[in-house]
Amino acid sequence: MTPKQLEEIARHTISVIVDNEAGVLARVIGLFSGRGYNIEHLTVAPVDLEGAESRITIVTAGTPMVIEQIKAQLERLVPVHRVGDLTLDGPSVERELALIKVRCEGTERDEAQRIADAFRARVVDSTRDSFIFEITGKTEKIKAFIELMGEFGLVELVRTGVAALTRGRDPL
Repeated sequence: MTPKQLEEIARHTISVIVDNEAGVLARVIGLFSGRGYNIEHLTVAPVDLEGAESRITIVTAGTPMVIEQIKAQLERLVPVHRVGDLTLDGPSVERELALIKVRCEGTERDEAQRIADAFRARVVDSTRDSFIFEITGKTEKIKAFIELMGEFGLVELVRTGVAALTRGRDPL
């Protein structure tokens, strides 16, 4: 790959409104895996009170041509109602949630708590030798917090993936 092609690769958040029925997610994922596209984050949840539709939020990376191909192929899937690229369609809000368990004792506990406070992370569980922190925010903030907590002894973590919506009155 040439340096120019590498520069063109960008991260995109794609939102797909689909029928909430069995097999839809498998078809969407099959589209990505069948063409060798990587999914960095994936979230799925119903978007209406009846549960008839769901939003699949996919974070992926690619050149503008690859992203356009992905969107075009998603739009052709039968249960898909709308596809939007939140990265290009205007301002949007993206958030992720993570639970991070760290091992820390003695003076390390105070330091871990200070860092958590700076990141606005909450302690959701505490034992004599560990904390579980809950943190929400942009992916970059979550990554930075995890890196700092790794210095104390990261035991395990779980992340939700990105949830995102366009700003303003109009839906995707």
